[in-house]
Amino acid sequence: MTRIFPQPFHTILLTVVWLLLNNSMSPGHILLGVALGIVIPILCQPLRIPQPKVVKPLKLIPYVFIVIKDIIVANIEVAILVLGPMKRIQPGFIAYPLDLKEDLPITLLASTITMTPGTCSCELTQDKQFLYIHVLHMPANEQQLIDYIKVHYEGRVREIFGC
Repeated sequence: MTRIFPQPFHTILLTVVWLLLNNSMSPGHILLGVALGIVIPILCQPLRIPQPKVVKPLKLIPYVFIVIKDIIVANIEVAILVLGPMKRIQPGFIAYPLDLKEDLPITLLASTITMTPGTCSCELTQDKQFLYIHVLHMPANEQQLIDYIKVHYEGRVREIFGC
């Protein structure tokens, strides 16, 4: 069964999207949508890179709320910083040491950092040891920022994926 439907959710999603795009529920469109929903995942299956599974999905809920709170606070801080004297802004880069090794958790961490105003994930080293982060205002003690990311973001991502 998994050879015909290697990704059943994708099959259903592709069929529904096909029907919505064509704005038709005719038998021909349904049949073509199902055919595409079966064939496309089969053709794409060899291209998939195995990713770690979400071990504790309920941990995502508080993580999302923490990120939303941090985005709101960072928006206010960046607005105050940008509207003030320009000489107060001290941009810089931080080499953030990663404990994560898998691509999906690293991507989630880098995306979270980038979504938070005032910070942007710039580059991941080849050996996945460091994530370079651009900060709009470099703190006096950059270790404080590293520790904050380790505890509030990376630690929670490690919990979610069981890394």
